[in-house]
Amino acid sequence: MRVLRLLPIALLALLATIAFAAPASAATGKYVALGDSYSSGLGAGSYSGGTCKRSSNAYAQLWANSHAPSAFTFLACSGAVTADIVNSQAAAVTADTALVTVSIGGNDAGFADVMVTCNTSSDSTCVSRNNEAQNFARTTLPGRLDAAYNAIRARSASAQVIVVGYPRIYRLGGSCIIGLSDTKRAAINQSADVLASVISARASAHGFRFLDGRSAFSGHEICAARPFWLHSIEWTSIDESYHPTSDGHNLGYFTALRAMTG
Repeated sequence: MRVLRLLPIALLALLATIAFAAPASAATGKYVALGDSYSSGLGAGSYSGGTCKRSSNAYAQLWANSHAPSAFTFLACSGAVTADIVNSQAAAVTADTALVTVSIGGNDAGFADVMVTCNTSSDSTCVSRNNEAQNFARTTLPGRLDAAYNAIRARSASAQVIVVGYPRIYRLGGSCIIGLSDTKRAAINQSADVLASVISARASAHGFRFLDGRSAFSGHEICAARPFWLHSIEWTSIDESYHPTSDGHNLGYFTALRAMTG
């Protein structure tokens, strides 16, 4: 009987040992983080990598810190376009890569210029510029994404590839009383929706998973009632404007990526 009474205690001790050992066993294979400024962490501070602006607060670095991959290569770079994935970044992916994350396409479609136009021009000019970018995203961007995704898959047949999408920038009807008009904000959000539709479709066609930035940042867009996870205009660090903050990377992207990967 004493043995039977001790058995549950011994079992609990074993389970506790397993539970406390779990973080150490979370180590995984090689992780390669590719993409543009939304992956490099521009806007999250603590940069390295020169003009690439790779942040120690970027979601990719946070995932590597918490999951201890066998190797981590961080090549995402501010300003990157799909050609940069094809011509240079994808070369970091190898046959033994377990995970690849990539955000790309926004710069190809000219969304940096969209934001400049909407901040310096009329409502109608802003809407027109968004329509141009959306048309590009629907017609030209798919082929460019295919080339980038093919370059990644050609380097590793087995890696899990997660395509990271862009958030909506604004919460319409939110707390902002100054800044861009609702007409401009709606046009910009529509562009984010078009990007998400195009990018997710091409990711799915290649057998990749899609992390939807719109849901990851929901309730924390500019003008939301809760704290913003995106910078508005930053006059002292203009390149950080309309990029995720450190909270956006941690509570938005990293949280969503961790839910997808364990």
